[in-house]
Amino acid sequence: MTRGINKVILVGRLGADPDLRFAPNGTAIARFNVATTERVPVGEGNWEDRTEWHRIVVFGKLAETCGNYLSKGRLVYIEGRLRTQQWEDRQGVRRFTTEVVARDIQFLDSGVSRGDASVDVSDESARSYEDDTLSETLTPLPDGDSPDEDIPF
Repeated sequence: MTRGINKVILVGRLGADPDLRFAPNGTAIARFNVATTERVPVGEGNWEDRTEWHRIVVFGKLAETCGNYLSKGRLVYIEGRLRTQQWEDRQGVRRFTTEVVARDIQFLDSGVSRGDASVDVSDESARSYEDDTLSETLTPLPDGDSPDEDIPF
């Protein structure tokens, strides 16, 4: 049997701070958008920047690290896989969304007083996490959690 490959590699900047929530079983789930930009030729000698936005979802300890230490504008390297979900909206129209389920993330810039320029925050638990139903049953992050406590690097 031939197996396929579902692998995505992105280097881009966060469009906003990650949204960190917790599933009822306590699993952390972070969601954020990353922009990638490429220069493409348009006409004679002219170039144009084209930006593509990517939805990213991260699970487990890696999600907690992203939620606590990533912020809008940070440059990140992401490896993961594509996942497409479908649902029906209130009018009964079938909708689709495609996102990258991240398995490995590296912070490529230091950000504001973040320390090292490159930090690998890959998480083996995110690799084995396969319960796609958690994203529908999120609870808000409790007040009082400080993103500056217990920095892991």
